[in-house]
Order: sequence, then structure tokens, then C-alpha cells
Amino acid sequence: MTTSASYAGAISRNSNVMNKISINNANGAGITLSAIINFPPNFDASRTYPAIVVAHPGGGVKEQTAGLYAGKLAGQGFVSIAFDASYQGESTGEPRQLENPYVRTEDISAVIDYLTTLPYVDKQRIGAMGICAGGGYTANAAINDRRIKAMATVSAVNIGQMFRNGWDNNIKDADATPALQGGSEARTAEANGADIVQIPLAPLRQEDAPNKELEEAWEYYHTPRCMYSTAPGYATARSLNQIITYDAYHKAEAFLTQPLLVIAGSVAGSKWMSDDLFARAASQNKRFHVIDGANHMSLYDVPNYVDEASSELGTFFQANL
Repeated sequence: MTTSASYAGAISRNSNVMNKISINNANGAGITLSAIINFPPNFDASRTYPAIVVAHPGGGVKEQTAGLYAGKLAGQGFVSIAFDASYQGESTGEPRQLENPYVRTEDISAVIDYLTTLPYVDKQRIGAMGICAGGGYTANAAINDRRIKAMATVSAVNIGQMFRNGWDNNIKDADATPALQGGSEARTAEANGADIVQIPLAPLRQEDAPNKELEEAWEYYHTPRCMYSTAPGYATARSLNQIITYDAYHKAEAFLTQPLLVIAGSVAGSKWMSDDLFARAASQNKRFHVIDGANHMSLYDVPNYVDEASSELGTFFQANL
């Protein structure tokens, strides 16, 4: 398994230079995004390069799987940026750990705003990808933002579907109404002086995991496998009011026309959300790559699976940017 301790080595093998940067998010909330920009080997600032934005999973940060994929893409010739979502990681914003899907989508466009200001980035060759919920947010961003010329997902999660319908897609939409009620009650409590109410985005304890696959999510975020100090693994309960009714793929059948690559593990419990994106996307240039034997979490950091996914991503973006 790749661990946080091996993260820096994974990046350095795949990109020439990486720098931490700050990006102003013009969403009206005064947010500054913290990000890492990666440059290809033998980078020459007098040239122009294609660029890729990489969005992290719900509960993740740029130093984990998003940074790993960004580094591997840089090694294949792209300028790449992995960033912390608003209210999370080293980005600013209060309350901490807010997981508002509409803001998460806007964050991706804010990073693209920044990329368009860089003289060495070809504005007509900007792509985006995301892992887990970051994949869903990337799809939503591509639906909304025509500057994204090609997009890809790895272990995609439509966070609204997951919270409404469950990991195994066995809960009816209407049966998620109590979660909306919980989010509403959390807002009332906080407005009246209570501490921020929290919900887990992945199991916070091993014994809380409902199955082996989600036990891996606990392992990833809360053991040396890839734990990171700025990734506590929870969100604010008030986020439920936005999450439950959110559809990351809304109007994909009309507006998601860019080239699309969907990558999922053959035994991933989340694969049904990748299937749904692929079926709904209007793109006439779309491909679904299934990685045999991988589950949802395998594609975060298991070397042979990440290498296969990264190779597919590089080939796809080289052909479409």
C-alpha cells in the first residue's frame, strides 16, 4: 500500500517540480484555496502545456490520492493542480469541514480561473479529473463550465446518490428524508449557540465500518496507510441539507458533451455510480475502463491499480487535450 510517508517519493518520481500556491476563489465568500501545482519533467515556462485540475474525495485533502494522481499526470506531460476544497485542508473558510457540493463544484472552476492566468498553460487544453466524490464534482463542473475540454473520474461517487440511496443503492430517495431533518436540526442548534454538529464521511472507527470495503476507507484515512493531519474524515451535519438533494450528474444527458473517461474497479461497491454517469453523459467520445480486481479504495493508492489508472488517464488526456 502507498502511505503518506511514501507520498513525496511517489510525486517526485512523476514530476519535475511541485510548488504550494494560493488561489483566490471568486465565489463571494472570501475563500482562498490552498493547492499544489506540479510541472512536467524538463518544464520550460516559455512553452505552453495542457493542464489538469484534480479534485480530492469527500473527506480527503490534496496530499493524499489527489496529489498522487496529479503527480503522475505531471510525469506524463501535464501541468496539474491538486487543491484543498473550500473550508477544508489548508484552504480557508468557516465552518471548518463544510461539504457543500455546490461550493465544491465552484472550487474546480476557481482553479480553472487561476490556470487561465498562467502564460505557460494553453487555455484551450484544460482538463479535469476527480476521485470518489471529487469525480462527481468534476462531472458537475464539466456540465457547467465549457472551459473543461475533457474530463475523467476514478471510483466516481455522486455524493447525493450515496447519501440518499446508500453505498449499495438499496434505499429509496424518500427514505432519506430523516437525513434532511437532521441537517435542519443541526442548523437550528448551531444558530442557537451549540457546537458544530459533525457527521462521518468515512467510518471514523474500524468497528463503524458496515463492510470490508468501507473498512478500507477507515484504514486509508485513520491509519498510517494515508492519514493526514488536515483530513479528519468528517463533515458538518448542516451539509446534509445540500447533499441529500444534490445530483452531481444533473443535466449530463444534455450538457456533458466533452470527451469522458470513467475508471472503476470491477468489485467496487460504488461502481453503480460510475455506471450511471457513463449512461447519462451526452458525450459521443466516452470510454469506461474497468480495473480487474480493484475495489473503490484500491484505486486511491494501491500501486499496480494506480499505475494502470494513471496510464489510462495519461493516454486519454493526451488524445483529447
